[in-house]
Amino acid sequence: MKRVIALFSFICLVSVFQVDAQIPLITESSEPSEDVYIDGVVKKTMMVENKVLPYESLREGDIPWEKRIWRIIDIREKRNQPFAYPVKPFFTILQEAVSSGEMVPFREDDFSSMMDAADLDGLLSTTDTTEVYDPDTYETSIQITESSINPEDIKRFRMKEIWFFDKESSIMKVRILGIAPIREFYDETTGAFKYQAPLFWIYYPEARKVLAKHRAFNPFNDAAPLTWYDIFEGRQFSSYIIKKSNALDLRLADKYPDDNIQQLMEAEKIKSELFNFEHDLWSY
Repeated sequence: MKRVIALFSFICLVSVFQVDAQIPLITESSEPSEDVYIDGVVKKTMMVENKVLPYESLREGDIPWEKRIWRIIDIREKRNQPFAYPVKPFFTILQEAVSSGEMVPFREDDFSSMMDAADLDGLLSTTDTTEVYDPDTYETSIQITESSINPEDIKRFRMKEIWFFDKESSIMKVRILGIAPIREFYDETTGAFKYQAPLFWIYYPEARKVLAKHRAFNPFNDAAPLTWYDIFEGRQFSSYIIKKSNALDLRLADKYPDDNIQQLMEAEKIKSELFNFEHDLWSY
């Protein structure tokens, strides 16, 4: 009996030493581990395993009507504050994706002309010239410095979408076609505003897989794995219409250049037309 008790005690002691050997000893000089030091309760891996659902197959004969709409997403609006989240702004995600080749940048919103690396570098960086005074030689020299665009300078995004009626399901649907960050240009001498223009266009159907891997700030629940794919597919943003497809290819600002109120009223009219078109197809 004593031999059995001694053998059992020896086995328990060996098991304890094996468990202790598997647990790493963390000291002040130890290397930080991502598995130990996490910003949360558990390590979140749901976004890494997240998969994008493919679009449903459609036939050309099932779409008797469609209309292209252009919108502006102003990140200064309260609902669009996640776009300016300082930890990782939305523009930074697009900038890193096009620089690494994960997304293809286009020059125009028809997605027919791709941008090369030289054009992209010229748009994503700024060149400044400053005078440097040398106190030893009493001479002044010109120093040229290049810096990346500050994400805080991108305050708007332009979005192109297409509204269409699916005859097979008898439902009005919408799909986003492209997204473009808008940069404002100012006079270098006076600092006066000159104009604004899109830096590049991203083809959204192709970019969905990349956006599904980047977390977006969820103002309601920090534990919810909200991604940028969820934001755009769920249309969790605020925007206003600036253009619809027309014969002269004019924006609302071109039709009413000095009347912002009329532009907003015309945008609301276009929104009502989209709603009424689907509503009028039903008979009661």
